[in-house]
Amino acid sequence: MRAKVNVGVIGAGRIGRVHAENLAYHIPDARLAAITDIDPKTAEQCAAEYDIAAVAKDYRAILDNPDIDAVLICSSTDTHSRIIEDASEAGKHIFCEKPIDYNLSRIDKALQKVERAGVKLQIGFQRRYDPNFVKVRTLFREGTLGKLYILRITSRDPEPPSISYIKVSGGLFLDMMIHDFDMARYLVGSEVEEIYTAAGAMVDPEIGRAGDVDTAVVTMKFKNGIIGTIDCCRKSGYGYDQRVELFGSGGMVRIENELQNRTSLTTGAGVQEEPPLFFFVERYREAFLLEIKEFSRCILDDEIPAVTGIDGRIPVVMGQAAKKSLEENRPVKLAELY
Repeated sequence: MRAKVNVGVIGAGRIGRVHAENLAYHIPDARLAAITDIDPKTAEQCAAEYDIAAVAKDYRAILDNPDIDAVLICSSTDTHSRIIEDASEAGKHIFCEKPIDYNLSRIDKALQKVERAGVKLQIGFQRRYDPNFVKVRTLFREGTLGKLYILRITSRDPEPPSISYIKVSGGLFLDMMIHDFDMARYLVGSEVEEIYTAAGAMVDPEIGRAGDVDTAVVTMKFKNGIIGTIDCCRKSGYGYDQRVELFGSGGMVRIENELQNRTSLTTGAGVQEEPPLFFFVERYREAFLLEIKEFSRCILDDEIPAVTGIDGRIPVVMGQAAKKSLEENRPVKLAELY
């Protein structure tokens, strides 16, 4: 392996551009060699901004390039598992945004091809690289909280996505709450065995007519006895709301929102602070950088990434269990779906 990892980015949309910027300017171990997008104009604009030499409409142009070592899959979710398979057959290391797929059989097929090819696969759960979440996990692992009782996660977007996106995204449980399912496993260090969901289309009836929900509370029972909740909504009205609390016999630790700035104005009328950062790109800017640094390092040092294909599969099972619980109005054991 050469001293730098040559990387091709597949998909020049919002998250593709985040990774392209980091590769172009902030990751010395990697070189951004190519970018593709089904919209050639979008790819060309991104290439011009970040000085990318190779541009194409078809992602296979990256896979056919022998000088490219790895790919970042940032295209629409319905293409992920297919591109993972194709990239594996081409011998490319793979970073893939979540989820791998909505269908467990297609996920399993893709993971089998990765294993047979012997390439590395890292899934884009960037919150694991956020220093706040890392600190909470460390405190629990060190025993500071004593015996853990309760996990609480709040996850609310500032605005719902377009209806066209919702129709192909896999729905709230697989395109939005999947990050929270992963974070629950990461923070607690145990697998969830049972899920119960209450949810509805409370923000926008059009979301309901599209077959999805926009507001949900999921209760989780972990194998180690901990109880967890996730409350999730597609619209907060005040910014990106991301909070976590772990409560145990020895104490409690929580993560509050990152604010637009830390100015606090106190007058006779009260205390006024800035609102939270508007969306995930701003909130997790450092985490997005750190996860791609990890991906590059694992390729160069021949190590297994911290977020593997199995870590990509299990939250999909959790999302399917949450949806099944809502549809059947009962607790669902994950064992029913495995």
